[in-house]
Amino acid sequence: MTPASWTSWPSREALSRETRTRSRIVIAWFVRAGLLTLMLWGTFTGGLFQPWEIAVGLIGVLGCAVLAVAFFRASLENRLWASLGVLALLMLAAFGAQQAGATVPAVVLWCGCAVTALERLPLVAGVPSTAVALGAYAFVNTDNWPATAVTTAGLCLAGYVLRLDAEARGSARRLLAQERAARVAEAETAALDERSRIAREIHDVLAHSLSAQLVHLEAARLLIEREPAGEFRDQVLHRVVAARSMAREGLAETRQALSALRGEVSPVEDFLRQLVAADPAEVRVEGECRTLTAEASQTVRRVAQEALTNVRKHAPGARVLIRLEYLPDGIALEVRDSGGRCAGGDLAVSGSGYGLLGMRERAELLGGTLEAGPGEEGFVVNLRVPA
Repeated sequence: MTPASWTSWPSREALSRETRTRSRIVIAWFVRAGLLTLMLWGTFTGGLFQPWEIAVGLIGVLGCAVLAVAFFRASLENRLWASLGVLALLMLAAFGAQQAGATVPAVVLWCGCAVTALERLPLVAGVPSTAVALGAYAFVNTDNWPATAVTTAGLCLAGYVLRLDAEARGSARRLLAQERAARVAEAETAALDERSRIAREIHDVLAHSLSAQLVHLEAARLLIEREPAGEFRDQVLHRVVAARSMAREGLAETRQALSALRGEVSPVEDFLRQLVAADPAEVRVEGECRTLTAEASQTVRRVAQEALTNVRKHAPGARVLIRLEYLPDGIALEVRDSGGRCAGGDLAVSGSGYGLLGMRERAELLGGTLEAGPGEEGFVVNLRVPA
């Protein structure tokens, strides 16, 4: 053994019950309860104790149970002196029980302290504690020294085997956790690779197509502007300029989608400030900013765009307040305008092709919610999604 193996605590996985199956825990509790019942029955039903002595003895058993729980917690938290102090109190309780004539409970306490100390404490403290407990047990059982010696050796072996078994279960649990983490990382890598492939396909097809359309529309605009002024010419020019604007917006949206697929999106709060740069709007950010998942980030961006588009359509000139709040388990967005309720309350469709109905479905797919309706002054859109 190395010096570190003598001074180090068993791993937390070995000391906690998390590595044990539910059936194993239930069986262990049934065995303990059965052995305790048999021990107490055999001790207090022989006519050696008065009723008040039996009551004191039961109180002592309850106190030992409390001390045992305290020892398990202290050892789980790697508090050496607290663990040794509680162990010493349990040994003193065993000595008091032996002096009162309850030899069997005293022996059980000493043996339990010996095995548990070797199982849960650093060996540098567990071995002396086990030696003291087994020494007290051997001092009491002097009638048959060979049997006492065999029992003592068996208890030492049992404590060490339990320690090794707990460490093996803890190591297996750590390996399982590492394997799961590796699988999650592998799945995330595969998803990122697939997103990058899709992003390349979209860039090669849609982005190039929109860029080419922008070039042709700009050329058409220049050609039309050279024609003599007239009503027909102005109408065509208006349509071409509008188509060019739509193509430019579509290209910008495509680039944002490509960035999201590649995991290269800018912070949501920066996007919101850019979105309202030309509007009478205010952006408030609350909570501790952090990186969001691509799905949550895109949902927040789309809902903000849709809500702002609806304000421009149905309440032009209204002041807008956008509040972004980082929650412990998600992200919340509120878009509120100062007036101009939309006619009929129909905000399902906007000029971008994305209506609040589609945004609501998108939020629900992520396990979130979207609510939209008239507020105290204008219209309010509330989004909340896990992130």
